[in-house]
Amino acid sequence: MNRVLVVGSGGREHALCWALRRELPEAAIWCAPGNPGTAALATPLPIPADDLPALAGQADTLDIDLTIVGPEGPLAAGLADHLRGCGRRVFGPIASAARIEASKAFAKDVMRAARVPTASAETFTDLTRALAHVDRHPEPLVVKASGLAAGKGAVVCPTRDQAREALRQMLGEDAYGEAGRTVVVEEFLPGEELSVFAVTNGRDLALLPSAQDHKRLGEGDTGPNTGGMGAYSPVSIATPALLARVEREVLQPTLAELERRGAPFTGVLYAGLMIGPDGAPSVVEFNCRLGDPEAQVVLPRVTGGLADLLWRAAGGEPLLPVTTGAGAAVTTVLAAAGYPEGPRRGDPIRIPADLGPNVLVFHAGTARREDGTLVTAGGRVAAVTGLGPSVAEAQAASRAAAERIEFAGRQYRRDIGWREAGRTG
Repeated sequence: MNRVLVVGSGGREHALCWALRRELPEAAIWCAPGNPGTAALATPLPIPADDLPALAGQADTLDIDLTIVGPEGPLAAGLADHLRGCGRRVFGPIASAARIEASKAFAKDVMRAARVPTASAETFTDLTRALAHVDRHPEPLVVKASGLAAGKGAVVCPTRDQAREALRQMLGEDAYGEAGRTVVVEEFLPGEELSVFAVTNGRDLALLPSAQDHKRLGEGDTGPNTGGMGAYSPVSIATPALLARVEREVLQPTLAELERRGAPFTGVLYAGLMIGPDGAPSVVEFNCRLGDPEAQVVLPRVTGGLADLLWRAAGGEPLLPVTTGAGAAVTTVLAAAGYPEGPRRGDPIRIPADLGPNVLVFHAGTARREDGTLVTAGGRVAAVTGLGPSVAEAQAASRAAAERIEFAGRQYRRDIGWREAGRTG
């Protein structure tokens, strides 16, 4: 594998380019469209991630060995189908399998058929019926836009009144567009979240390091949901026994049901889990790709075998596990002013050159002006990953570096990894 194309422009794609360059120092790597961070590791291609014909054509022109699709949107739109139709090897599921993320209603149906543990739920397209259901539903409850909503379509509602308001926004006011025209109303699951990433060839799977994401904007897990304000790995509750149970009760049955439906899944099947007070896992959601910002802590902990694993999974070949370092990683997301409702763009960014050997900065919503100035260009601007022997030490490195990166209106949390630091020190 000497010629690799990474599709996407966020922090996840920067982390992928970084990990691939570390393992494949002599390979030719392109990133479409990429960002100022990926440009230091891969040749940028000015093709939007949703321009499927142009991406497939460029893969042919460049004679790409492996295309790795980062975001969910192009997968749901059928980029993997396009590439496979051109005879190209691609890491990422076909559109019919990517529905496991693109439609929460479909995912619930798959889980019911496969007897995968998850919250009880009902699906609605009619506001009146949805409101009547909420009137009978115990508090708290969760209202989700069924489609892709950039990680912000799930609303945890402590009261029925808040659930009614969320439904009115989605079904009555079209707040999430097409993504919110079908909604899922489900029971609230108590417990602790866990992100598990299974690389699969459709039959077998190999787990990457697990992680925990912090979705809420504010410290102490307060404020609105976002695409993710930070993450850490490893997570001590992800014991070998629990992960074996997740494989047996969640991942394998889901893969088998997708295969039965004629939608075999290859790529990364990401299970967002809630681990209940009794230690039992339940699925909150599935994603059809690596998480963001989880990729920014998972990939730095993989010390070898990633490129080979992705290659084998994309080709339906037997899988070999990655090797994982013993240390920890914590990433703090720096978000733009106004995020998540209306992020401001164009603020100059200053990143010091001396952040230290245990810090990685992954660009997400950044751009360069014609004069070379780095500026904000999206909601989540950068992910600052600290590495260390323990979560507490990685947390300190991440937080200290995040505090030194400057732009107007910067928002970030200083408590990423707080649960784990309290448990393990």
